[in-house]
This record gives sequence, C-alpha cells and structure tokens, in this order.
Amino acid sequence: MATRALMFQGTGSDVGKSLLVAGLARAYAARGLRVRPFKPQNMSNNAAVAIVGGEIGRAQALQARAARVAPSRHMNPVLLKPQSETGAQIVVQGEMRGHARARDYRALAPTLMPAVLASFGHLAAEADLVLVEGAGSPAETNLRAGDIANMGFAEAADLPVVLVGDIDRGGVIAAFAGTMAVLPADERARIAGFVVNKFRGDLSLFDDGRKAIEAHAGRPCLGVVPWFADARLLPAEDSAGLEGRYAGDGARPIRIRVPMLPRIANSEDLDPLAAEPDVDLALLRPGDVLPGDCDAVVLPGSKATIADLAFLRAQGWDIDIAAHARRGGAVIGLCGGYQMLGRTIADPDGIEGTAARVPGLGLLDVETVLASQKTLREVRATDALSGCPVRGYEIHLGRTAGAAQPFLSLDGAPEGAVSADGRVAGCYVHGLFASDAFRAHWLATLRSGRAGGIAYEAGIERTLDALAAHVAAALDLDRMLGLARCL
Repeated sequence: MATRALMFQGTGSDVGKSLLVAGLARAYAARGLRVRPFKPQNMSNNAAVAIVGGEIGRAQALQARAARVAPSRHMNPVLLKPQSETGAQIVVQGEMRGHARARDYRALAPTLMPAVLASFGHLAAEADLVLVEGAGSPAETNLRAGDIANMGFAEAADLPVVLVGDIDRGGVIAAFAGTMAVLPADERARIAGFVVNKFRGDLSLFDDGRKAIEAHAGRPCLGVVPWFADARLLPAEDSAGLEGRYAGDGARPIRIRVPMLPRIANSEDLDPLAAEPDVDLALLRPGDVLPGDCDAVVLPGSKATIADLAFLRAQGWDIDIAAHARRGGAVIGLCGGYQMLGRTIADPDGIEGTAARVPGLGLLDVETVLASQKTLREVRATDALSGCPVRGYEIHLGRTAGAAQPFLSLDGAPEGAVSADGRVAGCYVHGLFASDAFRAHWLATLRSGRAGGIAYEAGIERTLDALAAHVAAALDLDRMLGLARCL
C-alpha cells in the first residue's frame, strides 16, 4: 500500500496523545502494517538511545516498541532537554547541537524545519503508515510564527490533523470549540475530526456531548476513548505528574525514597521498582524529611547536576542521606545521581551554566569532570558483586573516575563505583532496574527472604497489547486509516 500519514494534535499538553499514538501503533502493526511514530519536536528530560547512536524522547522510543521496530533518531528529530526555567539543551537528529534560551530558540526553530522534514521523509520511505504527534497545542497561537511542532509541520508536510481532548480535566467541549475558534481558516480546514480521551464512566451519558462537539466545532467526533488505568505501567513521557505516579502507600515492606530534583532526568528508571508488589517507592518533596525507617535512597538522573545538588542541600537531604548511610541504609545513584555521590563535581567549561567546582556528597571515592562530548550507547554489563546480567543505556556528559571498587563490569572494563561496605553504589547505566535478576538481587539485600519478583519487560509488552485492544475498541481503525493522507 502507499505510505499514509496522519497527525495528532491536542487541545493542550498531557491530553494523552503519546499514549494514543502508542496504542494505534501496536494496533496497526498487529494488522501487518509497517508503522513508524514521529514527533517533530519534543521537550523532555526522559530520553532513550536510538539505533545508529543519537537520542530521542522516551515517548517515541515506547511508540517504536509498540510498532515493533527499533527506535530511530529520525522519530524525534528535535528534542529539547530543559536545564533551567528559561533554557534547554538542543538535540537535532539525535546529536547535541548546543544550548539556547527560550527566546533564542524561537528564532532558531524555523531553521530546523529542513532537518525535521528530512527525518519525516526518511521514515515515510520505509513505512506504510506514519503516526505523527504534535506538542502542546495549536491553540497557542502566540507561538505559531516559526512553529515546527504543530500546524507549522502539518502545513509543511500537508497532513490532516486529528484533535485530541482530555475530558478528565473538564471543559472538553469548550476546548475543542475554542481551539477551532482561534485557528485561521486554512488550519481549521486541516482538522479532520476530534477524539475525546480519558473518559470515565458510562459512555452513553456522553452521547449529547458528542453532538455538542460536532455542533460547536463543526467536525465529527471520531470516538471516545475510555480511561486506560494501566497507563501507569508504561514508562512516563516526562517528569510531569511524577508525584502522583510515585506516591507510595506506606504499607509495603521495602521502603525506597527518591529526592524529587527540579531537573530529574530519565525518571523511568524508577518504574520497575515501583511496579514490585512489595516495594513502597515515594518521592521526597521539598520540605520532606527522609524517614528513619527507609531501606534505600535512589538518587536519580539529572539534567543539571550541580544545580540539583545545590537544591538537594538546600532541602537538608544531604544530611539525611549521610545519616541514612551511617545507619547502614542503602544508597544508589544513577547517572547525575552517581556524580553527586562522589567527592567533587567540576564543570570547567560551564557546560551546565557557570564554570564551577563543587563538593559532592562524599559517599563514593570518585570525582567527576563534566565535558561537552556526550556518551550515548546501549550497554550490556554484569553486576560485579552478584554476577547478575544488566542491560541498559548511557546518556551523559562527563567522566567519573576514582579508586573505589567497580559496581559493574562493562565489556570487561570497570563501570561505576561501590563503597567499601557495599551499601553505597552508583553508575551511569540507565535501565539498571529493568533487568529482572539484578533488581531481585538488590531488593533481596534490603529485605532478606523476599521471593521472586515481576517480569518487568514482559509486563510492558502485555500492557501495550492491552492498550492496542483498548484503543481499537474505541476508535474505528479503518476510518482513521482512511483519514490519513497518501504521501
């Protein structure tokens, strides 16, 4: 069949576009179609390593998995990784291109459209169907000039658009009608219909709502997708909503706490732990104190290690973590968290802002120097203590070295570090806890006698299959495919 493409935009952020595209990708792939996900521009500190190097947003990697293909750097040609309230690292076709403040990026964005279109063309050449996801909302008309994420891309690629709204947050009829009202006529003409997402309750009670959407917005309602409760079992797109995702319940025997850093990165590292039925994993929010009965502290990745370390100290968590370690509690740091555990962190070139050298938490005998060259690779390693296999990936700036015993063996070379008593450890490998054998071993060191554990990766596959069935039951897949444009 000819290659088709259809774009999904939202009435706002977090309306469920990413999950909807993942479900459709798995559903169409199950029909035998070659499906490719595509997001012209994404903003997230949750990233994944793509084939042939490079990095893309975690949501596009999950969508690729749903489509049963390897993640490609072309699936998310522009990735913005926030480092401050007003600035971000810019990744283009998988490679870091520098940093820019928000105002400067608005001027830069239009120059990236050729790369975006080239990546789209690359995917289209190998696919039967390209499912395109927008970012934020086309109703943000103040950002329309130079837009490459929503209607700017739809216009450049000449694509029809399905508008997605979140009924769970309320006001979905007004959101659809209001979006149509602020769009110019040529952009309204691109909208083929609407999808109501995250519906709870009796669908028949929304029959009049569907009619109201069609009357006020002038387009057909293509379907109402019920709330998908198991979305929590899939990796999160970014750090938004993490507090609800990792709230803990206080009832499970293994207590793990995670400092909520302002620039937390690759938070999906926590998902396999949170999914274990005997693990109570919760975030430490500003003002919280690390509880004395905590079994382990996980220091997550960070997009601004030095700034997040300063924030951690401002909360007094450095004192809490030191006391926890003295009591024999476990501490593990991943990527930026690993860097924080060492003696010092140096940023001589101002990679994260102003050049600086700061003391770390001093729990590992290592030192870190940040540098401009980024390490991006998938890895297979072995836990040096247990011999358990580990599979994951590295995305980091800087090098860490010291005299501590290694945490992992990576292709015969040492990686990471472990304290002399074995209770504090850190490494650069993201995805560490997704390795079932390692996760089970580590949790057993916290609570002796625990049995078994979940099969995390198999659970992801089951959830994607369930998501595809959920979406297919709510939307007419043939009708949706008919809306897509032949390229």
